[in-house]
Amino acid sequence: MAKASKFDKIVNIKNKKASFQFEFIEKFVCGMVLKGTEIKSIREGKVSLTEAFCVFLRGELYVRQMHIAPYSMAASYNHEAVRDRKLLLSKKELEKLETKSQEKGLTIIPVRIFINDRGLAKMEIALGRGKKLHDKRHDLKEKDAKREIQRMAFD
Repeated sequence: MAKASKFDKIVNIKNKKASFQFEFIEKFVCGMVLKGTEIKSIREGKVSLTEAFCVFLRGELYVRQMHIAPYSMAASYNHEAVRDRKLLLSKKELEKLETKSQEKGLTIIPVRIFINDRGLAKMEIALGRGKKLHDKRHDLKEKDAKREIQRMAFD
């Protein structure tokens, strides 16, 4: 019988609004620089990505407005809930993202946070373009059609 890992709890926090508001062009997986109790809060699933966005400062990529709730078991050494967190990518990927994000209408959006098999917190970011109202309506029609087809299959 396989030995149970300490990372068995699956953490997969998604930014559900992002796929509705943006059309993803390209996705990247990057590491995050975390402090103290932030990783424990992430493992508990207490993260919000709804208002988060990525920005370049001094040639490095940071995520802003990502809310990681304070860890409940920490005494006085808790972290700030909302702060800029550095994202770790290779130089080639950073240069590519920086040039593409300067194009009109393109932005970098955090899509999801997960814990990999080694126990490290990773973030999936996407280069995206904002959807127009008619694109959103089209996506809603497709979603409704799929739901109807599934209902018919079970009846």
